[in-house]
Amino acid sequence: MTSNDPRRFLVPVADSVAVRNTVAYAVQSAVEAAESGPATLHFVHVASGRTVDPDGPEELEAAEELLERVRVWVEEDRGDDENRPEIAVETAILGAERYLFAPDEYAEVLLSYAADHDVDRIVLDPEYDPSGTAPMLRPLEVALARGDVDVEEASVERATRRTVVARAASLRKALVVFAASLAFYLVLGSPTLFDAVTGAISAGIVAALLAPVAFGKQPPLGQVARQSVRMLIYVPYLIWEITKANLQIAYVVLHPSLPIDPRMVDLRAAVWGDMPVTTLANSITLTPGTLTVDVSQRSFTIHSLTPGARSDLLAGGLERAVRFVFFGRAAARVPSPEERGDGAVLHAEDGPTEDAASEDTDGEVTVDE
Repeated sequence: MTSNDPRRFLVPVADSVAVRNTVAYAVQSAVEAAESGPATLHFVHVASGRTVDPDGPEELEAAEELLERVRVWVEEDRGDDENRPEIAVETAILGAERYLFAPDEYAEVLLSYAADHDVDRIVLDPEYDPSGTAPMLRPLEVALARGDVDVEEASVERATRRTVVARAASLRKALVVFAASLAFYLVLGSPTLFDAVTGAISAGIVAALLAPVAFGKQPPLGQVARQSVRMLIYVPYLIWEITKANLQIAYVVLHPSLPIDPRMVDLRAAVWGDMPVTTLANSITLTPGTLTVDVSQRSFTIHSLTPGARSDLLAGGLERAVRFVFFGRAAARVPSPEERGDGAVLHAEDGPTEDAASEDTDGEVTVDE
């Protein structure tokens, strides 16, 4: 139940440029509310389920450090006055046991916590971005408005964003983009001095232009190094899958009866983030017999040419391989889309076939460590 005089505030926090000012705004609101009775501030970090993967402990550690900083900021903003109002502070990490992608899913977690703790008002950081990719504040506000709790955007100044390549923070992005661009250039070319020089020049231009917008956050160098090594294993695997698919399509094309059976497939993949989703979508398209038509968050719409192509797609080989590259060996043990019920083959009239796997309503995936 909402209240015109809230005393219990829920403040989702993430590592944003406005989080410090948002905390100060929330403390000031709680101080004013505490004049009529004890007030409580609930600061929560939504972990979006990535903590179940091998790199998850790093995110949990970062979340705990952020919440500890929030507690220090609260003490600073309350001051040392002995007569200061009574304000309780609670912190929690939410969503660590499930995958969260869309704003509706983040809103569900926050509203559930708000209901469990009788929260009167949710205060949102204007730069709140729990997914680590594109800002979702406005869609999240819309999703939260469906609940029975007041939602307020903190009235704070937004820090100016600067993306100068020469700065250390952006230099890391530039190096990653440069290395990836140069490697791609050399793969397409030949191992000659001329190609190395022209590739370096081209990669430098790409890094200068795209590094500021290439990542939602600074890429951890250790994680990038591990993913690069895994990518060296993934490329031969992808080439092998492309070769097998080429042989299958060649057989179909050369067969007198041309046994094709084109169908659309709805696939809810167990990947998240720009790079993993893009890698999987492009890998599917590069494999003859399948074409990624549309991608929304983790929902893929794929055109398949033959039953064999659909079978391979629902078996989840490419999905597991992409998860291995970005999330580690343990993450590759995730069940296939068919086993999870996350794939559906559509009729011409867009209805699922009887033998298709039904889509999982909650999209929740667990990984055995």
